[in-house]
Amino acid sequence: QVQLVESGGGSVQTGGSLRLSCAASGYIKSTHCMAWFRQAPGKEREGVAAMYTEGGSTYYAASVKGRFTMSRDNTKNTLYLHMNSLKPEDTAMYYCAAESRGLVCGLGTWGFGSWGQGTQVTVSS
Repeated sequence: QVQLVESGGGSVQTGGSLRLSCAASGYIKSTHCMAWFRQAPGKEREGVAAMYTEGGSTYYAASVKGRFTMSRDNTKNTLYLHMNSLKPEDTAMYYCAAESRGLVCGLGTWGFGSWGQGTQVTVSS
């Protein structure tokens, strides 16, 4: 099992930037894919970005492509989501997640067995 703790959320104005962090602990070597998801009130959880932990492709939702960048620092066991040009519609609780069975790596929630508690991002106009 992998434990995940997000941080870095906050309130910003439209056009602002934030960097979210996700610290991983536990059986980290088992992770196959890590991802960022978000959920706004009254809406379903949606994938924002996902990447293979061993390198390779990174996937972004169309709504954030060109504005958000996902990265990782394996020396710190930390995943990041750099968010630029934030918009009010980016307001949501942001979660990081890990998939350890090697079954999937994408923007759907299926297969991700480890989740953090979330960090709130609020963008005001």
